[in-house]
Amino acid sequence: MTYPFEHPEFERLAKAKERTEHWRRWGSYLSERQWGTVREDYSEDGSCWDYFTYEDAMARAYRWGEDGLLGFSDRRCRLCFSVAYWNEKDPFLKERLFGLTGPEGNHGEDVKELYYYLAALPSHAYQRALYKYPQNEFPYALLRSRNREIGKHATEFELMDTGIFNKNEYFDCYIEYAKKNPNDILIQITIENKSATTAPLHIVPTLWFRNAWSWGRHGEGYWSRPSIEQAGETEMLTRHEMLGSYKFAADTSNGEASQLFTENETNHKKLFGFDNECAYSKDAFHRYIVNGEKEAINPNCIGSKAAFHYQQTFAAGEKKVFKFRLSAYDESPEAHFCKDFDHTLNLRFQETQSFYKALHQGDFDQHTHEILAQSYGGLVWSKQFYWYGVKEWIEGDPDQPQPSPSRKKTGRNKSWEHLYNRDVISMPDKWEYPWYAAWDLAFHMIPFCRIDPDFAKDQLILMLREWYMHPNGQMPAYEFAFSDVNPPVHAWACWRVYKMSAPAGQRDQTFLGRAFQKLLVNFTWWVNRKDISGRNLFSGGFLGLDNIGVFDRSNPPPVGTYLEQADATAWMAFYCGTMLSMAVELAQHDPAYEDVASKFFEHFIHIADAMNTLGGTGLWNDEEGFYFDMLHLDEHTTKHLLIRSLVGIIPLFAAEVFEEDTINSLPGFKARSEWFLRNRRDLTKYVSYMQRSGQRRKGLTLLALPSQERLLRILTRLLDETEFLSPYGIRSLSKTHETNPYILRDNGHTHTVSYQPGESPSSMFGGNSNWRGPIWFPVNYLIIEALERYYHFYGSDFKVECPTGSGKFMDLRDVSLELASRLATLFYPDAKGHRPAHGADSMHSQHADWHDLILFYEHFNGDTGRGLGASHQTGWTALVAQCIEKLERRKKLPHHITGTTES
Repeated sequence: MTYPFEHPEFERLAKAKERTEHWRRWGSYLSERQWGTVREDYSEDGSCWDYFTYEDAMARAYRWGEDGLLGFSDRRCRLCFSVAYWNEKDPFLKERLFGLTGPEGNHGEDVKELYYYLAALPSHAYQRALYKYPQNEFPYALLRSRNREIGKHATEFELMDTGIFNKNEYFDCYIEYAKKNPNDILIQITIENKSATTAPLHIVPTLWFRNAWSWGRHGEGYWSRPSIEQAGETEMLTRHEMLGSYKFAADTSNGEASQLFTENETNHKKLFGFDNECAYSKDAFHRYIVNGEKEAINPNCIGSKAAFHYQQTFAAGEKKVFKFRLSAYDESPEAHFCKDFDHTLNLRFQETQSFYKALHQGDFDQHTHEILAQSYGGLVWSKQFYWYGVKEWIEGDPDQPQPSPSRKKTGRNKSWEHLYNRDVISMPDKWEYPWYAAWDLAFHMIPFCRIDPDFAKDQLILMLREWYMHPNGQMPAYEFAFSDVNPPVHAWACWRVYKMSAPAGQRDQTFLGRAFQKLLVNFTWWVNRKDISGRNLFSGGFLGLDNIGVFDRSNPPPVGTYLEQADATAWMAFYCGTMLSMAVELAQHDPAYEDVASKFFEHFIHIADAMNTLGGTGLWNDEEGFYFDMLHLDEHTTKHLLIRSLVGIIPLFAAEVFEEDTINSLPGFKARSEWFLRNRRDLTKYVSYMQRSGQRRKGLTLLALPSQERLLRILTRLLDETEFLSPYGIRSLSKTHETNPYILRDNGHTHTVSYQPGESPSSMFGGNSNWRGPIWFPVNYLIIEALERYYHFYGSDFKVECPTGSGKFMDLRDVSLELASRLATLFYPDAKGHRPAHGADSMHSQHADWHDLILFYEHFNGDTGRGLGASHQTGWTALVAQCIEKLERRKKLPHHITGTTES
């Protein structure tokens, strides 16, 4: 593949693709949380949070994966590395990140640690991250009790709120990974005491094998017990039948370290009260270091889990560096920590800096570089090895207690027994969502395509493979419920990645063709399963928008009624239009695709006609100038649910523009479409099938859901700051519902939808994920792209008032840039150093050690911009990088973003 510029990193990616050098073999593929997941849950009632707790994780071997603190592993998670710490005050050795379970948090699961993904190259040739470890006892009990007490109307009680960082009594723990070559990994840990007093710290760099031998299974993914053994005072030797042998070496320049060995085996005695078959268990290092149990570790210096143990004292402000090297035995250097170590580490760091500067190509200020590097870096850090075979999980393992009969009959995801995932996958958040979500992943691949287009294409194809996709054509949603229905955005992602990854006009037809064939099957599933009445009006359930509706849309509405969703129908029109664009592109090289292009052209018009005209006005309400869900109360009575939300904005996404020359090059498709338009004028009354030409543009054709008049009416609401337009992007619900909530009374029940800019005050309809006010990056980004497509057709002559009522008119490209600017503002510091995404927190804005650290949240408060939900959602929130790059290309970075605002 040709890359956009020459750089050593792209050379590494090219070699990885060609499999001449396996630069992706090792990476940050270790989860931040494996406990509390569905795949580790073998309970009878499916209560995964209770079955495998944070405390259990210390002593219990995982079945399907591993976790650690900012760790590293090979791509099959066979050999894992991370660092544990102990401040001599905590009750636990800090081997993994702590957080609240779904039932414990006042707004669902919530990590309660402070850590930051600072930088990463897509090949994992360099990565850097920071963990802030308190020197006083970690407030486990306080975090649990306060979040339980304060209720859902309060904001989350965070680690920062406990005051544990107020006196700077903490350690900055930096971890860096740099590869000399694909099998030679340099590890540097830098610890700095930030307090004004001396403080002790135990540093425990740990290497261990994932347990694949305790389950009684054989074949792919299972092996006999491997070993790690002492090979000298500063070296260990690993042996694994598949991975081979590796040396793990420690530098002693900052003091001697003892070597600890145990097995990655469950401590049955501690957890369940019966004798251990193995004398040494997973929790041995905790018991040895924290409890002083000298007999906990193996004196023979061999096991499947091992560590170097440094017991250090740090003077006030003191910084120490600890170096390690993990290298294949036959490639291991004679001198592990010579000048070459520092040279390689510095070289990889400089390559990371130059890679992102060359990628952006803009003359950006330092703040912009930080946002871009950390957003892209977080994407790379969020890749994780994910293993889950549903059939094996339901059956249970030969050498383990057998699941209950009900599990085998009706267990979770029972209808997905074909599903077998054992891959490195881009995760939404490796602690709060350490499992893939199909529609999240589609958005991840847009920024990923900028830094690693091959990985982006491989991930999109992976979700369509036969061991992922259901035989009926449905794509898996996420492990809690693979059968849940998310918005069908996969085709859009494939189409965008196809175009973005084509330098110098060289497009990957093979990728597009592979994706298109499987997407045909998925599209058919949608048509057959989600068009209840067969009238081209769709009902998809949550569609990822959880509580946005009046009813729980994943369950049937009240008896005798049914719902037709504006968003479900619009998503299908968007899907159809995207498939049409793909088919037209493929037809340029293979005329056989002209027929299927005609199919999607006609299907789009059928959906658009139903949405705009069925029953009179379809899902459009002319009085309100907006699209709404339609509730069918009985055979003859319908009611628009007049909630102004994203449900009525999503129809804007369904807009495709075609060049005249492209249409003319496909005579079969052109003839069929022209015949259809001439002979079925009854279907095209409100459909924007328009043509435009001018002196400076070739002929263009627009195929869109809303007409120009309806588009203008929707945009009037979208750009109204008293409705959708926030200083930080587009809200998911109109702010007018704050004082005028929507109320539906039905059979003695009252249903209310009101504007909630922050966390959800209840766990109704899909948990605490709130779509009744906050700003969400994925839909905002789709709005921006849709406006760009409308601009491409309508040009600069078509202007709208932005903001509504301001007297300021913009063309649609400038409107899209205005939205991109507002989204980007979330992450830029103002004159006082405050970033809106960090909310009321003053530590990040007022302290030099914090103000360059950025968290990328799941969504954002619709009024203040404060980050909400998962704090490391550098999946779809990494789309901010695309927003910044769009602004730079048009030289539209405003003063408050470039940092020139006067104080």
